Order: sequence, then structure tokens, then C-alpha cells
Amino acid sequence: MVHLTVCCMAELEGHIAAGAIHNSDERCDAPKCQPETRVAVQNDLYDWILDGDGASESEYPKKIKWVTGPAGCGKTAIMGSLAGRCATNGVLGATFFFASWSASMGRRRKTAFVTTLASQLAEHREDLKNAISNAIEKSPSVFKKNLHAQMEILVLAPLREVALQSDRPQLRGAIIVDGVDECEAEQYHDGSRAHPPPARTNEQDQLEILQILLAVSSDPSFPFRILIASRPERVFRTFFDPPNIPTPFAHKLDLHKDYDANADITLFFEVQFNHLRRRYNFPPSWPPPGTIQTLVENASGQFIYAATVIRLLETAHQDPPEALLKAILAMGATLKTTSNPLKQLDALYSHVLESSPDPLLSVRWIRSIKELNRYISRLSWASNVHLLLQTDPESNEAEHLLGNLHSLIRIPPPSDQATTKYDFYHKSLFDFLEDPTRCGNEQNLYVEKKEIEVFKWDRFIQACMSVFCFLFRLCLLLTAYI
Repeated sequence: MVHLTVCCMAELEGHIAAGAIHNSDERCDAPKCQPETRVAVQNDLYDWILDGDGASESEYPKKIKWVTGPAGCGKTAIMGSLAGRCATNGVLGATFFFASWSASMGRRRKTAFVTTLASQLAEHREDLKNAISNAIEKSPSVFKKNLHAQMEILVLAPLREVALQSDRPQLRGAIIVDGVDECEAEQYHDGSRAHPPPARTNEQDQLEILQILLAVSSDPSFPFRILIASRPERVFRTFFDPPNIPTPFAHKLDLHKDYDANADITLFFEVQFNHLRRRYNFPPSWPPPGTIQTLVENASGQFIYAATVIRLLETAHQDPPEALLKAILAMGATLKTTSNPLKQLDALYSHVLESSPDPLLSVRWIRSIKELNRYISRLSWASNVHLLLQTDPESNEAEHLLGNLHSLIRIPPPSDQATTKYDFYHKSLFDFLEDPTRCGNEQNLYVEKKEIEVFKWDRFIQACMSVFCFLFRLCLLLTAYI
């Protein structure tokens, strides 16, 4: 029996994405929350893991909670810190951290998702490990089945078996899944078919993962609560926030709307600048007065900006920290260097923008919206922006281009677009888009200002022509009846 269990567990280990687990060696440098920061949000999530919605929770508890927010607001750092806290206190079931940048295919795709969760669950108790081992023995082809079948065989069936043993303490805790929006589509190639099906999209595989987690959470034998962290892209908004329909999910947590991160970012900068001051033996007057306030304002609530600034100052090899700090503060329109001191932030922006079906056209839209937002008038309202920039007034070009960019852009819901502007989370987004040394070379996202002007006027003329043609056809139609 022991030998069989060892063999089955070894087989399972050969099909997991070890780097996706919260304490893997691949994640040794993964972001964590600065001590004494993000305390409120971590406490709220930890309390939900232990007690759910408390007294308001019904007989059928809602076991899934969505944690969302714009790109760079600290979701992965919070999930990583929370996973460590849960592990320390014995209430962590399993974790999976997707990462589109990872060299490990397992972290980029869904293939090893269920097996990785099952492997971690097997470590909790010997009886659960034996149940999972027996499941593998009975279904040796489980690793070639789809995710729904794997979840039933490797997770739910063993949990039901263990639940029947009333003499053992009940399992509890959290399943933490981060970065589902970074999961890339798994492609299946069948050379024998004359007309192969269309390639799967990232959104299809992401939705499959969400549906599997919803199904498993609905099973009475499933004892864990599930935290899912992602950017607020279309597939997640549709899944978690369907309009006018009650959902089986706990109230979502929006890091940008529900928590003011400025105090935490200020504390982060204060602590990190103290470290830098000691490291470089700088005087107490460094950084100059007002520096931290300016950096906090530039961060716009996004920890990625703060973390990248500090990482740059800590790892600089050529320029002294004082000079780099001055360059960061003056980065906007005054950046004169040909180097890119915010490589990590630029990579993040590029990654998000390239998720659009037409990244360069999306950039033209974004920069045109910025110009239109300067006008304090109805012209800058979202519905009027659509009339001005869409080639076809009846098309849905704005949603097509910008629908996956909610982590960078505040896009008004359809009901508010007649009275609400588009808005942007990051002030530094336009520092990136308007600097050819940062977005022009490999990213190929740079558009000159004069091209933006030509684009706006071209779209305006097309919009006018569309209206003129409509009126002309209407006149002809009316004339025919006179």
C-alpha cells in the first residue's frame, strides 16, 4: 500500500507546475507586501477565509471571492503574503500563481492547474493522500482527461471519501488562485482533420478555469473557500458581475475602489528610502522635501510604480541613486535620456496594451481620448467620443479595442456613457506612450503627436460623411413619397 501510494504520488508530481505554488523556488523573488502595508485588505480577506460573510451567510455559503483591480495595484503581492499567512496558521489548502512571463509552460497554461492543486491537498492529511492515490490507481489515464474530469477524480471524489470519516477533523482553509487573466490558451492540433477547428482563445481557457472552480465550490463536500485574483478584463466582469442576475459569489473586493492605497504607498516609500539612506550613507535631508508626496501622486494608487522606482534605485549600477531619482521625477515631458529606467513598468504596459486586438489603433484611441478629455464639455463624454472616433456609428469599435484594457482605463458602463468620461488609472501611462525611447523600439507602440492629430481629424471627417450620407439617403427616401 505504501509503495503504491509513493508510485501514484510520483506520477502526480510529474504532472504539476511546481513553480506555480506560492512558496516555490521560482517565486523566491515574487512581490510581497511591505510589513505594515496592505494590512486592512489582508485582514479582511483572512477573516473571510475563516468566517465567510459571518452572520449574514446563508445555509449555502458563497465560497468564491473575486479580488480585482487595475494592473500593478498589488494583487499578486497581496495574494502571496496572504498565502504565507494562511500557511503559517494552518489554513492554506492550495495555491496556483499563473504568470504569462514564466519560462515554465505550466504557469502559463491550464494543463497542470488541477493536478497542482491536488498535489498540495494530498500534503494535508495521510487519508486524503491515500484517497488521491487510489483515484490515480483506478483512473491512470486521468492526466489525459479534461479539467472537469480531473477535478472530479483528483479532488472532489477524494474529499467526499475523507468527509465520510466523521472521526477526523474537518478540512478548512483557502484555495488561492492568482493571475488567471495571464493564462494562455492551450492549442490542440489534429493533423488528420481537413478543416481543423479555430484556435482557442485565452479567454476561453480562462473561462474554463472559472467554471471549474464554480462547480467544485458548489459541491457540499468541498470545504475550502476560493480566492481568485485577476485584472478586471471582460471575461471576468461577465462571469462575476452579470447584469441584474444574483450570483453565487461573495462580494467582490476591488483594490482600487475599496481601499485607499496612498497611505500604504507613502509608508512603503518612507521605509525604502530609509534603507537606501543607510545603504548609501546619504544625509537625513535625502530625498528632498516633497519627493515622496510627488512619487505617491505619480503612482496613482498603483504599487507597481512604487516598487519599480525602488527596485531601480536599489539595483542601479551606472548612475547614482540621486541622479536616477531626479530623472524619475522629471520623467514626463523632460526625459532626455535614451535609456529606459522603468523597464518593468514599461513591460507591464506593453503586455496589457498588446492584449487588444489592434494595439497600435488602441494607442491612437487612448491618446485621442486624453486630448479630448482636456475639453470641459460634452464633447469628451464617452458616447460623444464614440461618435467622433468610430468609423461606423453603429459599430462597437470602442469595446472591441478597449474591452481588455480595463486595468489601465476606467471605461464607463453603457448606461453612464452619455454623461461620463473615459479616465485613466496611471498618470505615468502617457509618459510611456509619448516617449519613443520607452515604447517605440521593441514594443512598436509609439505614435507621433502629429499622427494623433491626423487620426482625430480623419475620424471626424468620416463621422461627418456618415451623417451626411444618412441625411442624403433620408432626403431621397422622403422625396420619393412626395
